[in-house]
Amino acid sequence: INDILDFSKIEAGKLDMEKVDFSFSDVFENLANLLTIKSQEKSLECLYAIDNNIPLSLIGDPLRLGQILLNLGGNAVKFTEQGDIVFQVKTIEQNEDKVQLQFSVRDTGVGMTTEQQGKLFQSFSQADTSTTRKYGGTGLGLTISKKLTELMDGEINFESNFSQGSNFWFTLPLNPVSIENY
Repeated sequence: INDILDFSKIEAGKLDMEKVDFSFSDVFENLANLLTIKSQEKSLECLYAIDNNIPLSLIGDPLRLGQILLNLGGNAVKFTEQGDIVFQVKTIEQNEDKVQLQFSVRDTGVGMTTEQQGKLFQSFSQADTSTTRKYGGTGLGLTISKKLTELMDGEINFESNFSQGSNFWFTLPLNPVSIENY
């Protein structure tokens, strides 16, 4: 229901994006807490590779950043039967006013055919109808993630190989918290 409400707000242009100070590590701690149980139930390992030069405090929308990561991570857990899921964050560009980060979520899951890939990011759509029956879901998670990324001036993309897994990544410009912001 939350996905449908968020999707409706986005489509109506009524979803406000925050620009608040937040702890970068808190976003990942929350993500890990939410995904640990599901991944452990499937004996999957979630790994985190985060550049150490990322500022600890940033300005942006931590709720929506977490929502994108949770959508991508949730899909990775859902579509992976064995192996691991790797969350990676690296700095693309950084100066005193802005840090451009690339977030990626790579899994060893079922992957997708070229035909299935063409249906991604479409509202209420999954790779195929048997996917909906087998794995469940609304088919809105990726659409919402794409729209949220765009609302935060970022980009999202992916690559996938059938039966070998997928890698979804997105970039976001964020502002580091400086003394002047207080």
